[in-house]
Amino acid sequence: MNERREQESRRQPAGYRTTGFPLDVERPGSVKYRATREGVGSVFPHAPAPSTSRRDARSTSSRSAARPPQDVRDRLVRWGVEANERLTGSTALILLILLAIEGVTVLRVRPLLTAHVFVGMLLIPPILVKMSSTTWRFARYYLGSPEYRHKGPPPVALRVLGPFVMLLTVVLFASGIVLLLGPSAWHGRLLQLHQASFILWFGLMAVHVLGHLKDVARVSTKDWTRRTRRIVGGSRPRRLLITLSLLVGIVLAFLTISHVGPWLQGA
Repeated sequence: MNERREQESRRQPAGYRTTGFPLDVERPGSVKYRATREGVGSVFPHAPAPSTSRRDARSTSSRSAARPPQDVRDRLVRWGVEANERLTGSTALILLILLAIEGVTVLRVRPLLTAHVFVGMLLIPPILVKMSSTTWRFARYYLGSPEYRHKGPPPVALRVLGPFVMLLTVVLFASGIVLLLGPSAWHGRLLQLHQASFILWFGLMAVHVLGHLKDVARVSTKDWTRRTRRIVGGSRPRRLLITLSLLVGIVLAFLTISHVGPWLQGA
């Protein structure tokens, strides 16, 4: 038996006679052994390289735990950008209808002054909603919001005309309100300002409407149909906001039409 052991020990390399491992490598589980294994072939030339898939999986899972999943992030982006687009489009459609009615009253403004004032006051709250949603998109884009940058801006011509349309809208409606409720001594100049601002506003608004007509037709009814309103969250608050703006406009209209008669007598 001893002779057999001596013969087997002679067949092994010198470094394996005592431990079964090279002399410069410690037993399994030691730090030096693990370092040698990770050296990929310095002592064990046929040993496979250590797998990094588990390590990568841990790092990926730790990174993903710090942020919401991709589908949630996409939904939040849609709720931000597309919700703003839907609110703007729905309000724009209502404004187009009301402005068309207001345009009919302009053709014979004195006999239809009561209707002209009623629709004009009804327009004010929805116009404020539309201005707010447009200003929000404008600010988010130029402040570098990634989702609004990805959405992209309107054409250059519409971006240039946008601030002038808003400014003339404010001048037009403010002059009309002061013309109706202000002192009779101001009627002459305010009437000229109101008429001049309307002419300029009408020209710019025509370009503005034509430039956005396709987008309005695409998104204006999505919050009001059962099939599409659930795709983007928040459709109920948007519908409620638009409805509330119309109700406030109706209240304003009824509160101001009583001033039409005295205005006609003093004009």
